[in-house]
Amino acid sequence: MQRSLVAIVLIPFSVLSTVALWQYGYLGIFANEFQSTAGMQVLADLVIALSLFLVWMWHDAKATGRNPWPWLVVTLTMGSFGPLVYLLTRPSEETAM
Repeated sequence: MQRSLVAIVLIPFSVLSTVALWQYGYLGIFANEFQSTAGMQVLADLVIALSLFLVWMWHDAKATGRNPWPWLVVTLTMGSFGPLVYLLTRPSEETAM
């Protein structure tokens, strides 16, 4: 995966997350998700996607000699920041070989 693409996603996502956190607080970000079935569906989708990524990230970190625990903790506490930063800092295929 191109690091520039990950950075292009990470930068505006960081700005959006910072503004949302500033306006609503950490728990307030999730409050709207529980007010309708549509919001709960989006939250469930996020949980499923991040769970799949956590499994992949665990195996990939072990295979590349990285400690998977920091990445799992960041993902569980900060959502998509964990996978995005993991991909940004992941050794490239040329470096790994």
